[in-house]
Amino acid sequence: MTIVTKSIDIKTPVENVFTYFARPEHVSDQIKNDTVGMTVIPMDIKEGMGVGTTFRIIGDFSGKRLEWDCETTEFVRNERISAKQIEGPFKHWKITNEFKSLGANLTKVTMSVDYAMPFGPLGAILDKAKFAKSAERGMETALYNVRGLLEGNGSIPVYITLDAYQKLLAEKKKMNDVPVSTALTAILEKYAEIEAKAQN
Repeated sequence: MTIVTKSIDIKTPVENVFTYFARPEHVSDQIKNDTVGMTVIPMDIKEGMGVGTTFRIIGDFSGKRLEWDCETTEFVRNERISAKQIEGPFKHWKITNEFKSLGANLTKVTMSVDYAMPFGPLGAILDKAKFAKSAERGMETALYNVRGLLEGNGSIPVYITLDAYQKLLAEKKKMNDVPVSTALTAILEKYAEIEAKAQN
């Protein structure tokens, strides 16, 4: 059994950090380096991505591809999200993300993965020490990337319907093909203006 834990402080309120982590695919999008890549595919989403939500993880660890299905087992708003493997190659696998407010604009995030490598041919193929090191580096990279995004130094992936995205692209085209984020900001500003007029 191996437990890998990494922590980081992020200069943003705990609510913002929790909301980002509540979508497992957000964090997996950030686990990308020269030895690790991960993709998360939501399968059955419960209200607010809460307990019972299931998702598939596809991981590439130094050229070895693994897939496993997980279920969210704990979802305590602004405090903790946990998920465990329900089907896959590991003897067991569990991830926990914990959030602690250190002030109005400071949050400590601790990511822990507790797993036992598989037995049999797959377990023999994977170098346990190398796997632990690549998992640790992947988690560290993800936390640094998430911090950059949430502190305003990057872009955050937004998951919207195809119809909504097509409408956004049409607005973008009307605005002389400005970046999507510029078009969205302009739309939100116009909406706020209309809303303010309606209240007067």
